[in-house]
Amino acid sequence: MLFNSLIFVVFFGLVLACYWSLRSWETRKNLLLIASYIFYGAWNPPFALLLFATTALDFFLGSRIAAATRPTTRKAWMIASVTSNLSMLGFFKYGNFALENTRWLLAHVGIAYNPPHLGIILPIGISFYTFHSLSYTLDVYRGVCAPTRSLRDFTLAVSFFPQLVAGPIVRAADFLPQLV
Repeated sequence: MLFNSLIFVVFFGLVLACYWSLRSWETRKNLLLIASYIFYGAWNPPFALLLFATTALDFFLGSRIAAATRPTTRKAWMIASVTSNLSMLGFFKYGNFALENTRWLLAHVGIAYNPPHLGIILPIGISFYTFHSLSYTLDVYRGVCAPTRSLRDFTLAVSFFPQLVAGPIVRAADFLPQLV
């Protein structure tokens, strides 16, 4: 769903009308979360699962970082977050590129290698939401913000549809307090 399409205008109008018809802040947050996942999943529904997996992993790792008492343990959890996020991003952005270049390099040394075509499709906004989610664990590690106890609030912060695919990347320390 593109921001400049008629379907987005209708979608936004419906979300806005529903939002203002609800009185409870908790219900409004639920609406925004559902709308954000509908917005992202409208392009390719399985990628909504990838978005949630990234978010849930960083939510968990953020809590592990905060709970760790030893600096080496905190750093290990932070490295796990950075590694998992950048690995996932690298796979989707550069997986096909790496396979093709491996095939080309091996061909130049006389090795015939035909890797399977993975047909990797780059999820829209993957860089934005990956770095958005990763910034949370980095902020928790640096002590800029405390870990949130609400998976829903963190998931909403990462997937908030008005900034999900085009940014800007909003730091968790700036967005999460607005959800309280």
